[in-house]
Amino acid sequence: EEQAAKLKAEKIRVALEKIKEAQVKKLVIRVHMSDDSSKTMMVDERQTVRQVLDNLMDKSHCGYSLDWSLVETISELQMERIFEDHENLVENLLNWTRDSQNKLMFVERIEKYALFKNPQNYLLGKKETSEMADRNKEVLLEECFCGSSVTVPEIEGVLWLKEDGKKSWKKRYFLLRASGIYYVPKGKAKVSRDLVCFLQLDHVNVYYGQDYRNKYKAPTDYCLVLKHPQIQKKSQYIKYLCCDDVRTLHQWINGIRIAKYGKQLYMNYQEALKRTESAYDWTSLSSSSIKSGSSSSSLPESQSNHSNQSDSGVSDTQPGGHVRSQSIVSSMFSEAWKRGTQLEESSKVTRRL
Repeated sequence: EEQAAKLKAEKIRVALEKIKEAQVKKLVIRVHMSDDSSKTMMVDERQTVRQVLDNLMDKSHCGYSLDWSLVETISELQMERIFEDHENLVENLLNWTRDSQNKLMFVERIEKYALFKNPQNYLLGKKETSEMADRNKEVLLEECFCGSSVTVPEIEGVLWLKEDGKKSWKKRYFLLRASGIYYVPKGKAKVSRDLVCFLQLDHVNVYYGQDYRNKYKAPTDYCLVLKHPQIQKKSQYIKYLCCDDVRTLHQWINGIRIAKYGKQLYMNYQEALKRTESAYDWTSLSSSSIKSGSSSSSLPESQSNHSNQSDSGVSDTQPGGHVRSQSIVSSMFSEAWKRGTQLEESSKVTRRL
């Protein structure tokens, strides 16, 4: 009877798991690659952008890099943004309309984590690019992201604002604060009591505008857009800002990202860095195994998936890859076994001492 009860409980558990699995939202998506090809894959609502990126890097054999990004392109509105690694991809894609011409791109974008590679250009509020020692960069990042609260860079300056429903732009003095974006009304001073809230950032995403000189007669090519994720067509609730130069554009976009996501942004970077480094270590072990002659494969080293990358960052597929990969894996495990044995022997000697 006890055995029968256990069996029944197991069947109920399996049935509940199947019901739960069936209720998970799934999407079949097309991802456009940097070489103009595309891949079709299934994603579900439990996956973050980081997990989907990892899958794409594995499938594409393109090598791990911090710069690989999933980019949402909204062609009707001529704007795009890089999805943050912690975001839920399915949740974002469900905002697209049924007849949407939007695209999901898998491309390398250095601006994704430029903030953490050279934080002095984004966190100090300076106009000019400056050099900084690596240790000082770490200290700056720790001060900004690792305290009890995140320090949002207090960016401010004159930006061009597109007037609602018109192709004319007017200058306003804007300020970024943790609570949102503010502007100084005409004839008022830059003091807190005179500032007017332009936009709170909780429910909007920041996009790069594309070719707005032609579309909206923008003063420059350096435009950013703020809109709610569910707005997919032209709307009075979309806000368009234009900067005088590309540096100012990136400072504002990164400042907005910090104000919106806070510490999560830094955690995303650290996780991406960790995955990239571990992938590099694994590849290095593979390469050293081949060079040491421990591989039984007769294929030349140049055919390795990791070493034969095109300019787009996507590896060319080589014949005989299955045999080669088996050989590489066996070599890696052989190498790891030797290292494990050596460590074990050295620990025994240490205990004796």
